[in-house]
Amino acid sequence: MIAETPLTGLDLSGFTEHEPGVWSDAAGVLLSVHFFPLVPDLPAPLHEFARLREGLARFTAEAGGGLIEAAPGTVDGLPAVRQLVKAPLGGRPGQGFIGSLTVPREACSAVVKVQAAEGATTGMREAMVMAEVGPAAYFRPHPYVTGQIGGLPSHAGDDERWDGRFPDHPLTLVRAALRRIAPTVTFDDGFRSLPPFGGAAAPRDAPPSPQAPPPPAKRGWFRRKGA
Repeated sequence: MIAETPLTGLDLSGFTEHEPGVWSDAAGVLLSVHFFPLVPDLPAPLHEFARLREGLARFTAEAGGGLIEAAPGTVDGLPAVRQLVKAPLGGRPGQGFIGSLTVPREACSAVVKVQAAEGATTGMREAMVMAEVGPAAYFRPHPYVTGQIGGLPSHAGDDERWDGRFPDHPLTLVRAALRRIAPTVTFDDGFRSLPPFGGAAAPRDAPPSPQAPPPPAKRGWFRRKGA
């Protein structure tokens, strides 16, 4: 198993290990794996995906971030949810981008997380996309929620169609790394045999600041190298 998680396989090409379960690559992308021996803190079952996405979007907004996208799928044949989230960096300008694969079971979950942050230059992707599409088409309502929910705004600059124009942007890097890694994840038979997640979870706690390391057994928000 990898770093005391139920993962048995993971494509780590190009990544260097910093501590058990935490790796980074030359572009500054951070990869980590997690096991949470808790009832999954998802707001709805995976088969009620419209309600799940709305709950995830609201929670992310309440924490000050923005849910870019959430999609159902499978990881090593097990039901999963893939998320892309953006979050303020707190102590400095810019945003961090977090991609995750959450595989919930009845009383636990495994998570693969990929993240990267803007550097000294921030907002270039957003400014260039807005200049091209115009302000009226740039900002838009959140696709999963009716009405205003706060947090970081939903806008056209986060769309995947712009990734090719901004190959070094942290969102592009996170999206590409998650897509490459997802098909390579495998789990041990014990985790695979656990009963599936079938219902709503206990109330969620707000995630820690992007600059703080995640507390034990809780889902962290944004972890920097060396944290």
